[in-house]
Order: sequence, then C-alpha cells, then structure tokens
Amino acid sequence: MGVIASILDLLLNILQWIIIVQAILSWLVAFNVVNTHNEFVRQLLAGLDRITAPLYRPIRRVLPDFGGIDFSPFIVIIAIIVIRSRILQPMIAQSY
Repeated sequence: MGVIASILDLLLNILQWIIIVQAILSWLVAFNVVNTHNEFVRQLLAGLDRITAPLYRPIRRVLPDFGGIDFSPFIVIIAIIVIRSRILQPMIAQSY
C-alpha cells in the first residue's frame, strides 16, 4: 500500500506544480507580459487548461463570483496539501 501512496503523492505533487505554473502564466498573460499570439504559448495554455479545468469546474459552481478573481486554484492546492499531509504521508510512513 505504501508504493501506491508514494505514487499518488508524486502525482499530486506534479499536479500542484502544474496549477502553480498555470496561475503564474495566466497572470503573465493578463498583464501582457507573455504574448498569446505565440503558438507555443497558446498550446501550453490550452494544455494546462485541459488538465486543470475538470478540477476547477465543481469548485467554480459552488464559489460566488469575486469579480474577476478566481480562487479555485487556491482551493485545489489547499485540498492537495491536505490530502498529501493527512492521508498519504501517514500511509507512506506506516509502510516503512
């Protein structure tokens, strides 16, 4: 069971970094630091959006509108941190 928990921990860690990269990239696009006419940037944004949209969608339905500020990435990151620290880390520690 410890191996599966370690793999899930690694995948959640990667997902956490994907969310952070997407948030930073979206801020850079919003402030016109990154050019969205660049094909690589456009494909990167679309790929990150495809990965994270299923995670954000249920949270966005529940959260009220905050006037252009999207708190769903923060909530997903907090959920990932809680899952990793309260569920997966004790399972990993127990297996060793």
